[in-house]
Amino acid sequence: MTEDREDREDRAEPEETAGEETAAPRRPRPSTEGVGSQLPAELTDLAAAVRAIERGERPAAPARSGGPARPAVSRDAAAPSPAPAPAPAPAPVARPALPAQLSGDAVAAARTVLAAGGAPESLAEAAVTALGERAGEVLREDPWQILALAGIRVDQADGFAKTLLGGEGGPGDERRVRALVVWLLERAAERGHTALEWGTLGAALGQNGVGNAEETLKAAVADGLVLVFHVPDESAGARAAAGDEDDDEEAPVRLLLGLDRYALAEESLADGLSRLVNTFEADGSQDWEGAAGAAPSPSAAALVRAAGGSGLVAHTGAEAAREEPAALVAAARSLGLRAWAVAATEDGRRRLAGAVDAEATATLAGLLSGHEGPGRDEDGALALDLLAVLDAPQLDVETAATLVESVPDGARLVLSGDPAVLWSPGPGRVFADLLAAKVCPQVASRTPDPGPVGELVSGIGFGELAEVDAPGKEVVIVPVRDAGEAVHRTVQLVADSVPRVIGVPPEDTQVITPGHGGAAGTRALNAALKERLNPGPGRFGGFDPGDRIVHAPAAGTAVPGTVVSADAQGLRLDCGGTPVVVAPDAVPAEVRHGWAVTAHQAAGRRWPAAVVVLPGDAAQALTRAWVYTAFSRGERHLSVVQGVEQALPRVVAEVPARDRTTRLRDILREQAAAAAAE
Repeated sequence: MTEDREDREDRAEPEETAGEETAAPRRPRPSTEGVGSQLPAELTDLAAAVRAIERGERPAAPARSGGPARPAVSRDAAAPSPAPAPAPAPAPVARPALPAQLSGDAVAAARTVLAAGGAPESLAEAAVTALGERAGEVLREDPWQILALAGIRVDQADGFAKTLLGGEGGPGDERRVRALVVWLLERAAERGHTALEWGTLGAALGQNGVGNAEETLKAAVADGLVLVFHVPDESAGARAAAGDEDDDEEAPVRLLLGLDRYALAEESLADGLSRLVNTFEADGSQDWEGAAGAAPSPSAAALVRAAGGSGLVAHTGAEAAREEPAALVAAARSLGLRAWAVAATEDGRRRLAGAVDAEATATLAGLLSGHEGPGRDEDGALALDLLAVLDAPQLDVETAATLVESVPDGARLVLSGDPAVLWSPGPGRVFADLLAAKVCPQVASRTPDPGPVGELVSGIGFGELAEVDAPGKEVVIVPVRDAGEAVHRTVQLVADSVPRVIGVPPEDTQVITPGHGGAAGTRALNAALKERLNPGPGRFGGFDPGDRIVHAPAAGTAVPGTVVSADAQGLRLDCGGTPVVVAPDAVPAEVRHGWAVTAHQAAGRRWPAAVVVLPGDAAQALTRAWVYTAFSRGERHLSVVQGVEQALPRVVAEVPARDRTTRLRDILREQAAAAAAE
């Protein structure tokens, strides 16, 4: 019935969905206890999947419900219209954070209702986590609220409702359509959108059997289920400029619909960024010009000057340009400021070593959790004067809002990153929207990445896949005919060719492929690489000491590591020098083999060598951003095992990225215009 985190990450970013299949679900693991013997057709795959999981098998991939089409990016958003007062109809249940300890009575009540509806009883804990202590009552009153559980599909929710309601409640049931509106917007968020166009959401409702989508959406807005935003239609403005529209007509608008969670996050983030701009006052006692003169490069000097005169700065550049924000932090500290640099990953933090004191660096997660960084002042703000955030494209809108809210008034914030890489796994495109809004100084690095790999990746960033001179075999292209040959050649490269010719051992070579499933996805590649590099019986939940793994304790996180051992407490890992113990029941959901990963899992990290695998069926999933991200993960060497042939240069030239519908850029522009008018 459910999908595991790995499959949801596939779906959340279309660039990563080639060959997707269903794997074991997240905890709690379903069981067949209490499943009725007479199930409707919609639940037959549920029971079969659960039985397969209990036998230790992988369930067959279910058919997916139709989802919304990908809309164009919003433009020039005006302030949202206030939502009408909520109607008496019950609002959808809020989704609280994971409770420290679930109530036994609440779980028991949820288990009873799930069994009555023919659903696995062991989903009860997940139901209480998602729906609260009244989960049993909620599901009995509104069975479609089962869609609040991760991985539940619409056809499964329909089958559960049909069984629980005794055949009542068809496609037009008000409870169903209300739950569908929220579910579709949340699935869109998994694909990066913070809002959807009215027509796109309406079409998706129609694909799921809702007869009058227009009226459904009007009712959803009236009831406060979703927020509506009036957005000027830039495409219509372009037509008018070309003489295709009547200048006397009112400017047409597009309507966007969104959940308050993401709408508030974007508005909070925009307010926070504007606050930093407006509360900043330059201190003439600090010699920023002198610090710029001592900077190691012209680009670093330009960044120092920009940060000296502004509370918010955007900095763009590739891998070599990371030295520039590091130089800024060093310069600021030399001026007596409390300056820090943070990176998305521990590997990114280590790559700052040498350019800035280690004591002035942190990971983003460590900074926000309080385990790393300067700590907080008496007001709860970060105790710093300047914060440089590297890997800014990896910021989703909620994380970015939390970060900016933590930066104190008057401090400087520098967001730095490579705009050509994949956007965040979570919703939003924060860095791209900030650059497009042009509401703060922007410094573009002129420091190129060195060597043949750097030259190749630089060309990809401009939409050109060109041959590069690689006398030391820094770049190698390996054509293959099918997925089986791709797996064979990948193992050969990692285990033999790259160590022998390049001098990089297998443990320092990372394999990157578009998806988890399929004949050349991460699962197939990891199985083949384990058999060659660390064969073993997999005594500890499929793992053996020495296995390379990825630890994913939450969606959107993927920390590489190695299996050390296992005992009654769980699987013991070494994740970049940090010991981690994963409880036995959490291992299936949180730990994957890591010789091969997806590009999103590889973002923010680099290895001495990278092997990128592009089987023939991957062409439709690729974008320039995916290719750029994957190809730029190798420092010294890149091998490309590819069966996509001429599709690869076409993708690089013609498919920059998957669009996301967001509002941040337009909110920032509106705020800037309002400030200018004052």
